[in-house]
Amino acid sequence: MADAGSATSPSFHDHFSGHAGLYRDYRPRYPAALYDAIAERAPAIHAVWDCACGNGQASLGLAEKFDAVYATDASAKQIAEATPHPKVRYSVAPAEASGLPEHSVEAVLVAQAIHWFDFERFYDEVERVVRPGGLFVAVGYENATITPEIDAVVLHLTRDILGPYWPAESRYLHGRYRDLPRRFTDVDMPDLAIEVDWGLEQLVGYVSTWSALQRYRGAEGKDPLSGIEPALAKVWGELNVQKRVTWHMPVVAGRVGSRR
Repeated sequence: MADAGSATSPSFHDHFSGHAGLYRDYRPRYPAALYDAIAERAPAIHAVWDCACGNGQASLGLAEKFDAVYATDASAKQIAEATPHPKVRYSVAPAEASGLPEHSVEAVLVAQAIHWFDFERFYDEVERVVRPGGLFVAVGYENATITPEIDAVVLHLTRDILGPYWPAESRYLHGRYRDLPRRFTDVDMPDLAIEVDWGLEQLVGYVSTWSALQRYRGAEGKDPLSGIEPALAKVWGELNVQKRVTWHMPVVAGRVGSRR
């Protein structure tokens, strides 16, 4: 279900509401191994918080493992694009002020979003919402690997063309969360990766969801993909052939109530 309403936060930088539909259609799905690992390490599976849920990609996976999923996002447009599920309660709220009851969940997942947060305020909210001994997990993904030739074209777009347009917060993700401020005692997690078989159209659709690309379009008044798509098509080969696309996922996990 989705709750009507709105929420604002001074720390909320909205880079995705303007293309929430693209985000829903072209962002890759997270692996089942992620949800298995969370359920196995949570102290119970009564309730979980999917923080910054976007359009509910992870919420649906969590619903396969937990009895109830509280899914929040600061973007009303993202929530409007979310897929309904009987176990999932969607609401519009910033990460740092979720509105969820105190100690109401056994785990919290932040997928591809923690680098946007006010870390200290968010960790305070995690300690308020998650029961002591509960699980905190943040995951992300950056550049995919496909083939060396395709990867080189995408890297050229990422660094040489879009470099100045990446928001400052993206540095945490580009650094694979190694420099992410942390609070909780570490919990071991398995190595995780997203793997899909995509055609070129799907790859271009995914790239079009990047915050830096959207900022470039707004600032320059042109589409950087117009110069990149021919190069991608050349190294892709037969356009109707799908290729394996892999994102290796940085993971940060901790035990709430146990500080580093």
